[in-house]
Amino acid sequence: MSRNTVVLGAGMVGVSVAWHLARQGHSVTLVDRREPGRETSFGNAGIIQREAVRPYAFPRDLGTLLRVMPNREVDIRYRPTGMVSAAGPLLQYWLNSGPTRYRQIVPAWASLIMRCQEAHAPMIEASGAQELVRQGGWLELYRTRKALDERLVEARENHERYGVEFEELDAEALYAKEPHLAKGLVGAIHWTQPWMVADPGALVQAYARSFEAQGGHVMLASVEEVIQTGTGWRVVTSEGALEADQVVVAMGPWSRELLERLGVSVPLFVKRGYHMHYSAEGGAALNHWVMDAEKGFLLEPMRAGIRLTTGAELADLDSPPQYRQLAAAEKVARKLFPLGKRRDSQPWKGARPCMPDMKPVIGPAPGKEGLWMAIGHGHQGFTLGPVTGKLLAQMMDGETPDVDMTPFRADRF
Repeated sequence: MSRNTVVLGAGMVGVSVAWHLARQGHSVTLVDRREPGRETSFGNAGIIQREAVRPYAFPRDLGTLLRVMPNREVDIRYRPTGMVSAAGPLLQYWLNSGPTRYRQIVPAWASLIMRCQEAHAPMIEASGAQELVRQGGWLELYRTRKALDERLVEARENHERYGVEFEELDAEALYAKEPHLAKGLVGAIHWTQPWMVADPGALVQAYARSFEAQGGHVMLASVEEVIQTGTGWRVVTSEGALEADQVVVAMGPWSRELLERLGVSVPLFVKRGYHMHYSAEGGAALNHWVMDAEKGFLLEPMRAGIRLTTGAELADLDSPPQYRQLAAAEKVARKLFPLGKRRDSQPWKGARPCMPDMKPVIGPAPGKEGLWMAIGHGHQGFTLGPVTGKLLAQMMDGETPDVDMTPFRADRF
Protein backbone atom coordinates (compact mmCIF):
# COMPACT_ATOMS: atom_id res chain seq x y z
CA MET A 1 0.00 0.00 0.00
CA SER A 2 1.38 3.39 -1.01
CA ARG A 3 1.88 5.76 1.89
CA ASN A 4 3.13 9.28 2.34
CA THR A 5 6.44 8.95 4.18
CA VAL A 6 9.00 11.45 5.43
CA VAL A 7 12.56 10.25 5.99
CA LEU A 8 14.70 12.43 8.26
CA GLY A 9 18.41 12.35 7.48
CA ALA A 10 20.15 12.16 4.10
CA GLY A 11 23.24 10.15 4.91
CA MET A 12 23.80 6.71 3.44
CA VAL A 13 21.20 5.14 5.75
CA GLY A 14 18.46 7.71 5.20
CA VAL A 15 18.99 7.89 1.44
CA SER A 16 18.88 4.10 1.22
CA VAL A 17 15.66 3.90 3.22
CA ALA A 18 14.08 6.56 1.00
CA TRP A 19 15.30 4.79 -2.16
CA HIS A 20 13.74 1.47 -1.17
CA LEU A 21 10.46 3.02 -0.06
CA ALA A 22 10.16 4.92 -3.34
CA ARG A 23 10.92 1.73 -5.22
CA GLN A 24 8.01 0.07 -3.43
CA GLY A 25 5.62 2.83 -4.43
CA HIS A 26 5.65 5.14 -1.43
CA SER A 27 5.46 8.90 -1.80
CA VAL A 28 8.67 9.90 -0.03
CA THR A 29 10.21 13.19 1.05
CA LEU A 30 13.80 13.06 2.26
CA VAL A 31 14.67 15.92 4.63
CA ASP A 32 18.10 17.13 5.70
CA ARG A 33 19.66 20.48 6.47
CA ARG A 34 22.49 19.68 4.05
CA GLU A 35 22.72 18.01 0.68
CA PRO A 36 22.78 14.20 0.74
CA GLY A 37 26.01 12.59 1.85
CA ARG A 38 27.63 15.67 3.37
CA GLU A 39 27.91 14.63 7.03
CA THR A 40 29.18 11.32 8.45
CA SER A 41 28.74 9.51 5.12
CA PHE A 42 31.12 12.00 3.49
CA GLY A 43 34.10 11.43 5.74
CA ASN A 44 34.47 7.67 6.11
CA ALA A 45 37.08 5.37 4.62
CA GLY A 46 34.91 4.55 1.61
CA ILE A 47 34.91 0.77 1.99
CA ILE A 48 31.84 -1.45 1.59
CA GLN A 49 33.15 -3.88 4.19
CA ARG A 50 31.97 -7.40 3.45
CA GLU A 51 34.73 -8.69 5.72
CA ALA A 52 33.58 -6.72 8.80
CA VAL A 53 31.47 -9.51 10.29
CA ARG A 54 32.54 -8.62 13.84
CA PRO A 55 31.63 -5.21 15.25
CA TYR A 56 34.23 -3.11 17.04
CA ALA A 57 34.32 -4.15 20.67
CA PHE A 58 35.41 -2.01 23.60
CA PRO A 59 39.01 -2.89 24.55
CA ARG A 60 39.02 -5.07 27.66
CA ASP A 61 42.57 -6.38 27.94
CA LEU A 62 44.74 -4.62 30.47
CA GLY A 63 47.54 -3.96 28.02
CA THR A 64 45.32 -1.98 25.65
CA LEU A 65 43.67 -0.06 28.48
CA LEU A 66 47.04 0.94 29.94
CA ARG A 67 48.26 1.95 26.48
CA VAL A 68 45.22 4.12 25.80
CA MET A 69 44.99 5.72 29.25
CA PRO A 70 47.61 8.47 28.66
CA ASN A 71 45.41 9.69 25.77
CA ARG A 72 48.20 10.03 23.24
CA GLU A 73 47.43 7.11 20.92
CA VAL A 74 46.50 7.25 17.25
CA ASP A 75 43.68 4.71 17.33
CA ILE A 76 41.72 5.84 20.41
CA ARG A 77 41.45 9.24 22.07
CA TYR A 78 38.98 10.45 24.66
CA ARG A 79 37.81 13.58 26.42
CA PRO A 80 36.85 13.28 30.07
CA THR A 81 33.66 15.30 29.56
CA GLY A 82 32.60 12.97 26.75
CA MET A 83 33.30 9.92 28.86
CA VAL A 84 31.23 11.29 31.73
CA SER A 85 28.23 12.33 29.61
CA ALA A 86 28.13 8.91 27.91
CA ALA A 87 29.06 6.93 31.04
CA GLY A 88 25.93 4.75 31.02
CA PRO A 89 26.13 3.65 27.36
CA LEU A 90 29.92 3.23 27.59
CA LEU A 91 29.58 0.97 30.62
CA GLN A 92 27.07 -1.16 28.73
CA TYR A 93 29.37 -1.15 25.72
CA TRP A 94 32.19 -2.46 27.91
CA LEU A 95 29.95 -5.15 29.40
CA ASN A 96 28.66 -6.22 25.99
CA SER A 97 32.25 -6.56 24.77
CA GLY A 98 32.86 -9.39 27.22
CA PRO A 99 33.39 -12.80 25.58
CA THR A 100 29.99 -14.34 26.34
CA ARG A 101 27.84 -11.39 25.29
CA TYR A 102 30.01 -10.58 22.30
CA ARG A 103 29.69 -14.12 20.93
CA GLN A 104 25.91 -13.65 20.96
CA ILE A 105 26.10 -10.28 19.21
CA VAL A 106 28.34 -11.28 16.30
CA PRO A 107 25.89 -13.56 14.39
CA ALA A 108 23.19 -10.88 14.34
CA TRP A 109 25.66 -8.23 13.18
CA ALA A 110 27.08 -10.59 10.57
CA SER A 111 23.59 -11.29 9.18
CA LEU A 112 23.56 -7.67 7.97
CA ILE A 113 27.19 -7.40 6.84
CA MET A 114 26.92 -10.57 4.74
CA ARG A 115 24.17 -8.91 2.66
CA CYS A 116 25.84 -5.54 2.19
CA GLN A 117 27.07 -6.00 -1.36
CA GLU A 118 23.92 -7.62 -2.72
CA ALA A 119 22.06 -4.59 -1.33
CA HIS A 120 24.48 -2.01 -2.75
CA ALA A 121 24.66 -3.63 -6.20
CA PRO A 122 21.18 -2.70 -7.52
CA MET A 123 21.56 0.83 -6.16
CA ILE A 124 24.94 1.24 -7.85
CA GLU A 125 23.45 0.02 -11.13
CA ALA A 126 20.30 2.15 -10.89
CA SER A 127 22.32 5.27 -10.08
CA GLY A 128 24.96 4.69 -12.76
CA ALA A 129 27.69 4.98 -10.14
CA GLN A 130 29.89 2.12 -11.32
CA GLU A 131 32.85 4.42 -11.93
CA LEU A 132 32.97 5.31 -8.24
CA VAL A 133 33.24 1.70 -7.08
CA ARG A 134 36.35 -0.43 -7.34
CA GLN A 135 36.67 -4.11 -6.57
CA GLY A 136 39.78 -5.91 -5.41
CA GLY A 137 39.74 -5.46 -1.66
CA TRP A 138 42.06 -3.68 0.75
CA LEU A 139 45.17 -4.40 2.81
CA GLU A 140 45.50 -4.67 6.58
CA LEU A 141 49.18 -4.06 7.36
CA TYR A 142 51.12 -5.54 10.25
CA ARG A 143 54.38 -4.57 11.91
CA THR A 144 54.77 -7.63 14.17
CA ARG A 145 54.34 -11.32 13.52
CA LYS A 146 52.45 -11.86 16.76
CA ALA A 147 49.70 -9.38 15.89
CA LEU A 148 49.37 -10.76 12.35
CA ASP A 149 49.12 -14.35 13.57
CA GLU A 150 46.42 -13.43 16.09
CA ARG A 151 44.42 -11.68 13.39
CA LEU A 152 44.81 -14.63 11.02
CA VAL A 153 43.20 -16.94 13.59
CA GLU A 154 40.15 -14.67 13.60
CA ALA A 155 40.20 -14.37 9.81
CA ARG A 156 40.10 -18.15 9.42
CA GLU A 157 37.17 -18.41 11.82
CA ASN A 158 35.34 -15.70 9.88
CA HIS A 159 35.98 -17.57 6.64
CA GLU A 160 34.50 -20.77 8.03
CA ARG A 161 31.47 -19.19 9.69
CA TYR A 162 30.65 -16.23 7.48
CA GLY A 163 32.32 -16.77 4.12
CA VAL A 164 34.92 -14.03 4.51
CA GLU A 165 37.60 -14.32 1.82
CA PHE A 166 41.21 -13.23 2.35
CA GLU A 167 44.82 -13.85 1.37
CA GLU A 168 47.80 -13.83 3.69
CA LEU A 169 50.65 -11.77 2.28
CA ASP A 170 54.22 -12.10 3.47
CA ALA A 171 56.49 -9.07 3.27
CA GLU A 172 57.64 -9.87 -0.27
CA ALA A 173 54.07 -10.22 -1.58
CA LEU A 174 53.00 -7.06 0.24
CA TYR A 175 55.75 -4.92 -1.24
CA ALA A 176 55.03 -6.33 -4.68
CA LYS A 177 51.56 -4.81 -4.35
CA GLU A 178 52.63 -1.62 -2.56
CA PRO A 179 56.29 -0.86 -3.36
CA HIS A 180 56.20 2.66 -1.89
CA LEU A 181 55.36 1.61 1.65
CA ALA A 182 58.21 1.92 4.14
CA LYS A 183 60.21 -1.22 4.78
CA GLY A 184 59.86 -3.14 8.02
CA LEU A 185 56.33 -4.50 7.69
CA VAL A 186 56.08 -8.24 8.27
CA GLY A 187 53.07 -8.79 6.03
CA ALA A 188 49.39 -8.09 5.57
CA ILE A 189 45.95 -9.56 5.20
CA HIS A 190 44.40 -8.85 1.84
CA TRP A 191 40.63 -8.77 2.31
CA THR A 192 39.60 -9.60 -1.24
CA GLN A 193 35.81 -9.16 -1.15
CA PRO A 194 35.22 -5.53 -0.14
CA TRP A 195 34.44 -2.76 -2.61
CA MET A 196 36.19 0.60 -2.35
CA VAL A 197 34.58 3.92 -3.18
CA ALA A 198 36.76 6.77 -4.44
CA ASP A 199 34.32 9.45 -3.26
CA PRO A 200 31.89 8.25 -0.55
CA GLY A 201 29.84 11.44 -0.54
CA ALA A 202 29.42 11.23 -4.31
CA LEU A 203 28.04 7.69 -4.04
CA VAL A 204 25.39 8.84 -1.55
CA GLN A 205 24.55 11.73 -3.88
CA ALA A 206 24.22 9.32 -6.81
CA TYR A 207 21.82 7.19 -4.79
CA ALA A 208 19.85 10.33 -3.90
CA ARG A 209 19.54 11.29 -7.58
CA SER A 210 18.31 7.77 -8.32
CA PHE A 211 15.75 8.20 -5.54
CA GLU A 212 14.55 11.44 -7.16
CA ALA A 213 14.37 9.71 -10.55
CA GLN A 214 11.89 7.29 -8.95
CA GLY A 215 9.68 10.21 -7.98
CA GLY A 216 11.13 10.97 -4.56
CA HIS A 217 11.66 14.51 -3.29
CA VAL A 218 14.73 15.87 -1.47
CA MET A 219 14.02 18.83 0.82
CA LEU A 220 16.90 20.92 2.19
CA ALA A 221 15.60 22.12 5.54
CA SER A 222 16.23 21.91 9.26
CA VAL A 223 13.83 19.77 11.26
CA GLU A 224 12.28 21.95 13.95
CA GLU A 225 9.56 19.73 15.37
CA VAL A 226 7.94 16.34 14.81
CA ILE A 227 4.36 16.03 16.07
CA GLN A 228 2.10 13.00 16.23
CA THR A 229 -1.41 13.89 15.05
CA GLY A 230 -4.68 12.03 15.07
CA THR A 231 -4.09 10.70 11.57
CA GLY A 232 -0.31 10.50 11.33
CA TRP A 233 2.59 12.89 11.71
CA ARG A 234 3.46 16.52 11.04
CA VAL A 235 7.10 17.42 10.43
CA VAL A 236 7.76 21.12 10.94
CA THR A 237 10.84 22.31 9.06
CA SER A 238 12.53 25.61 8.33
CA GLU A 239 10.94 25.42 4.87
CA GLY A 240 7.42 24.59 5.97
CA ALA A 241 5.40 21.71 7.41
CA LEU A 242 4.98 18.24 5.95
CA GLU A 243 2.12 15.86 6.67
CA ALA A 244 2.97 12.16 6.67
CA ASP A 245 1.49 8.77 7.42
CA GLN A 246 4.89 7.57 8.54
CA VAL A 247 8.19 9.12 9.62
CA VAL A 248 11.59 7.46 9.58
CA VAL A 249 14.32 8.81 11.85
CA ALA A 250 17.72 8.22 10.23
CA MET A 251 19.61 11.27 11.46
CA GLY A 252 22.75 9.48 12.57
CA PRO A 253 24.31 11.07 15.66
CA TRP A 254 21.54 13.68 15.83
CA SER A 255 18.81 11.06 16.18
CA ARG A 256 18.98 10.77 19.96
CA GLU A 257 18.00 14.38 20.66
CA LEU A 258 15.00 14.28 18.31
CA LEU A 259 13.78 10.94 19.63
CA GLU A 260 14.05 12.09 23.24
CA ARG A 261 11.76 15.01 22.42
CA LEU A 262 9.27 12.42 21.18
CA GLY A 263 9.53 10.41 24.38
CA VAL A 264 11.68 7.66 22.86
CA SER A 265 14.87 6.97 24.79
CA VAL A 266 17.84 5.35 23.03
CA PRO A 267 21.32 4.94 24.57
CA LEU A 268 23.12 6.32 21.53
CA PHE A 269 26.63 7.71 21.89
CA VAL A 270 29.18 8.87 19.34
CA LYS A 271 32.70 8.05 18.28
CA ARG A 272 34.14 10.99 16.42
CA GLY A 273 36.72 10.85 13.66
CA TYR A 274 38.82 13.11 11.41
CA HIS A 275 40.26 13.02 7.93
CA MET A 276 42.62 14.99 5.69
CA HIS A 277 43.67 14.62 2.04
CA TYR A 278 47.29 14.72 0.84
CA SER A 279 49.29 14.61 -2.32
CA ALA A 280 52.00 11.97 -2.77
CA GLU A 281 55.65 12.92 -2.97
CA GLY A 282 58.14 11.93 -5.62
CA GLY A 283 55.76 10.12 -7.92
CA ALA A 284 54.82 7.59 -5.24
CA ALA A 285 51.56 5.72 -5.74
CA LEU A 286 49.22 4.00 -3.32
CA ASN A 287 47.51 1.18 -5.16
CA HIS A 288 45.16 -0.07 -2.43
CA TRP A 289 43.27 1.18 0.56
CA VAL A 290 45.59 0.29 3.48
CA MET A 291 45.15 0.13 7.23
CA ASP A 292 48.05 0.31 9.66
CA ALA A 293 46.44 -2.21 11.99
CA GLU A 294 48.79 -1.78 14.93
CA LYS A 295 48.66 2.03 14.86
CA GLY A 296 45.00 2.51 13.99
CA PHE A 297 44.61 4.68 10.88
CA LEU A 298 43.81 4.19 7.20
CA LEU A 299 45.17 5.62 3.97
CA GLU A 300 42.88 5.59 0.95
CA PRO A 301 43.60 6.74 -2.63
CA MET A 302 40.53 8.92 -3.16
CA ARG A 303 39.53 11.31 -5.93
CA ALA A 304 40.48 14.23 -3.71
CA GLY A 305 43.90 12.81 -2.87
CA ILE A 306 45.21 10.28 -0.39
CA ARG A 307 42.78 10.38 2.52
CA LEU A 308 44.07 9.76 6.03
CA THR A 309 41.28 8.74 8.40
CA THR A 310 41.77 8.49 12.14
CA GLY A 311 40.49 6.02 14.68
CA ALA A 312 37.90 6.86 17.32
CA GLU A 313 37.61 9.89 19.59
CA LEU A 314 35.20 9.47 22.50
CA ALA A 315 33.80 12.98 22.91
CA ASP A 316 30.52 14.87 23.01
CA LEU A 317 28.89 15.33 19.61
CA ASP A 318 29.16 19.12 19.56
CA SER A 319 32.40 19.69 21.45
CA PRO A 320 34.98 21.69 19.45
CA PRO A 321 37.38 19.70 17.30
CA GLN A 322 40.81 18.74 18.58
CA TYR A 323 43.24 17.87 15.84
CA ARG A 324 45.95 16.27 17.98
CA GLN A 325 44.77 12.75 17.05
CA LEU A 326 44.98 13.59 13.35
CA ALA A 327 48.42 15.14 13.84
CA ALA A 328 49.62 12.01 15.63
CA ALA A 329 48.25 9.80 12.85
CA GLU A 330 49.84 12.01 10.19
CA LYS A 331 53.24 11.78 11.88
CA VAL A 332 53.14 7.98 11.77
CA ALA A 333 51.58 7.88 8.30
CA ARG A 334 54.39 9.96 6.82
CA LYS A 335 56.85 7.32 7.99
CA LEU A 336 54.74 4.61 6.34
CA PHE A 337 54.12 6.33 2.99
CA PRO A 338 55.58 9.50 1.39
CA LEU A 339 52.66 11.84 1.92
CA GLY A 340 53.03 15.30 0.45
CA LYS A 341 51.24 18.53 1.28
CA ARG A 342 47.80 18.75 2.85
CA ARG A 343 45.12 19.45 0.26
CA ASP A 344 42.20 20.51 2.46
CA SER A 345 41.96 23.94 4.05
CA GLN A 346 41.05 22.32 7.36
CA PRO A 347 40.52 18.76 8.63
CA TRP A 348 37.11 17.15 8.34
CA LYS A 349 35.36 16.07 11.53
CA GLY A 350 32.42 13.68 11.85
CA ALA A 351 30.70 11.44 14.36
CA ARG A 352 29.72 7.78 14.16
CA PRO A 353 26.39 6.98 15.90
CA CYS A 354 26.92 3.95 18.13
CA MET A 355 24.79 1.69 20.32
CA PRO A 356 26.11 -0.01 23.47
CA ASP A 357 25.41 -3.51 22.11
CA MET A 358 27.09 -2.65 18.77
CA LYS A 359 23.91 -3.37 16.76
CA PRO A 360 21.81 -0.76 14.97
CA VAL A 361 18.19 -0.04 15.78
CA ILE A 362 16.04 -0.92 12.77
CA GLY A 363 12.28 -1.00 13.18
CA PRO A 364 9.28 0.69 14.80
CA ALA A 365 9.63 3.11 17.69
CA PRO A 366 7.95 1.62 20.79
CA GLY A 367 4.51 3.09 21.45
CA LYS A 368 4.62 5.47 18.47
CA GLU A 369 2.45 4.25 15.62
CA GLY A 370 3.95 5.22 12.28
CA LEU A 371 7.36 6.24 13.68
CA TRP A 372 10.31 4.15 12.50
CA MET A 373 14.01 4.13 13.33
CA ALA A 374 17.18 3.35 11.38
CA ILE A 375 20.01 4.48 13.64
CA GLY A 376 23.14 3.41 15.50
CA HIS A 377 25.21 1.73 12.77
CA GLY A 378 28.50 2.69 14.39
CA HIS A 379 31.45 2.44 11.99
CA GLN A 380 29.38 0.76 9.27
CA GLY A 381 26.58 3.10 8.21
CA PHE A 382 28.16 3.45 4.77
CA THR A 383 28.36 -0.33 4.40
CA LEU A 384 24.96 -1.14 5.90
CA GLY A 385 22.77 1.68 4.59
CA PRO A 386 21.31 -0.21 1.61
CA VAL A 387 20.58 -3.45 3.48
CA THR A 388 18.99 -1.39 6.27
CA GLY A 389 16.85 0.40 3.71
CA LYS A 390 15.68 -2.83 2.17
CA LEU A 391 14.85 -4.49 5.50
CA LEU A 392 13.06 -1.47 6.91
CA ALA A 393 10.99 -1.05 3.74
CA GLN A 394 9.96 -4.70 4.02
CA MET A 395 8.91 -4.16 7.64
CA MET A 396 7.00 -0.97 6.86
CA ASP A 397 5.05 -2.76 4.12
CA GLY A 398 4.18 -5.68 6.38
CA GLU A 399 6.42 -8.13 4.54
CA THR A 400 8.60 -10.76 6.18
CA PRO A 401 12.12 -9.31 6.23
CA ASP A 402 15.03 -11.21 4.74
CA VAL A 403 16.67 -11.23 8.18
CA ASP A 404 15.35 -11.94 11.68
CA MET A 405 14.96 -8.39 12.98
CA THR A 406 14.49 -9.30 16.64
CA PRO A 407 18.10 -8.38 17.57
CA PHE A 408 17.60 -4.89 16.15
CA ARG A 409 14.37 -3.97 17.93
CA ALA A 410 14.29 -0.64 19.73
CA ASP A 411 12.61 -2.08 22.82
CA ARG A 412 15.63 -4.31 23.57
CA PHE A 413 16.87 -1.47 25.76
